[in-house]
Amino acid sequence: MGMKLSDYAKQHGISYRTAHRMWKRGELKGRQLSTGTILIDTSSPVEGVIIYARVSSAENKSNLDSQALRVERYCIARGYKIVGIVKEVGSGVNDSRKKLVKMLQRDDYHLIVCEHKERLTRVGFNYIKVLLNQAGKDVEVINKAREEKEDLMQDFISIITSFCARIYGMRRQKRKTECIIKCLENGENEAG
Repeated sequence: MGMKLSDYAKQHGISYRTAHRMWKRGELKGRQLSTGTILIDTSSPVEGVIIYARVSSAENKSNLDSQALRVERYCIARGYKIVGIVKEVGSGVNDSRKKLVKMLQRDDYHLIVCEHKERLTRVGFNYIKVLLNQAGKDVEVINKAREEKEDLMQDFISIITSFCARIYGMRRQKRKTECIIKCLENGENEAG
């Protein structure tokens, strides 16, 4: 049983180009007819969708529920099978958000749906998308318009705070690195 690549892309909420790249990389199983038509094997696809909603601070927690509800309504209207809704409070520049990491490790979905790309992450969105595509998954962004100024300001403050902490810790890190190198050069196995 097979489905045209264009139909597969529509059904999974990804662009035809993304689906074609997935086919070229061998991430989609199927066959190409002599006419050039690509038929994707649909015998046992993972069809789940995870909704991801995030706000920067607890002050915006009421917006978190309404954001998740908007995305849920969108997914229902598109006919997606929702297997999870992840709601998280944290900065979009924080790269150690526990719920996001746990969600990315799941294997019961093929698509993450978020309202704005900044809801998933402020930095490195394309890296996440590329890695998901390699795993046969993708991200669908509902609204590609820029986000509100207030949330962006909170993330900007987080970036400044993070960089200030790094600057003050750089000397200590440099000394630690020099100590490790010295220990290695002296033939010691343990570098404290």
